[in-house]
Amino acid sequence: MPAHSLVHGRSARWALRAVFLVLFLPLFALPLLVIVAASFATGWSGALPNGATTAHYADLARGDSADALLVSLLTAAAASGLALLTGTWAALAAQALPRRLRKAVNALFVLPVAVPSVVVGLALLVAFSEPPLLLNGTREIVVIAHTVLVTAFAHQSVTAALARLDPAYEQSAASLGASPARVLWQVKLPLLLPSLTAAAGLCFALSMGELSATMMLYPPDWLPLPVRIHAATDRGALFTGAALAVVLMATTLAVLLAVSRIRSKASYRQPS
Repeated sequence: MPAHSLVHGRSARWALRAVFLVLFLPLFALPLLVIVAASFATGWSGALPNGATTAHYADLARGDSADALLVSLLTAAAASGLALLTGTWAALAAQALPRRLRKAVNALFVLPVAVPSVVVGLALLVAFSEPPLLLNGTREIVVIAHTVLVTAFAHQSVTAALARLDPAYEQSAASLGASPARVLWQVKLPLLLPSLTAAAGLCFALSMGELSATMMLYPPDWLPLPVRIHAATDRGALFTGAALAVVLMATTLAVLLAVSRIRSKASYRQPS
């Protein structure tokens, strides 16, 4: 039910909107607007920038920032794909387990997000520091770290969707002679598609912004954009860092909008 339908009277609705703006702008919108303004600023003194320029973006086009953005996109795509595959498989497998084992599986997948991501990075650094699993200094360990950190969200999303899924569709297909594999591929997964696309989008966005574990693991030839933003701001190039942050935000938002369109079409095709 829409929130405005719970509030009667024009004045009450305007008051609700005013409270929303007062809370939303300082906490969420204003910091992002400051980053956008800083990316075009020539200097900053007081509350507003001193001048406007596009030089920071021009510098990005001539530098290695495009490579860093590509690295982030490839890492996020690989990590979200692996997380979706692993999380979905685990959620489907756990559905048939006894309640206590199912809770244990859920706790296992939530554990990496229950601790600081730097702990996950350190754990992977130690775990893959010796043969035959020597991955330190490779691109693969960065993808593994991102996958470990975002799989929990895919698993929880699919688990929640399975709990809401009407079993009548599966029972009807099985009663008509469909095999368990056919029920899975032609009935259950299509019904889960909106939740799968939402989980993929969330995992992708989280991977695009991951920094702490990445800082411990990335090799010199695999530099994600958040690490480059940190390096720029650390050496005092705040406006360049702001421009990089805007590029990161815009790219992530564009991918999320594309995923949202796919999810809307999948939801529209769902049986009523």
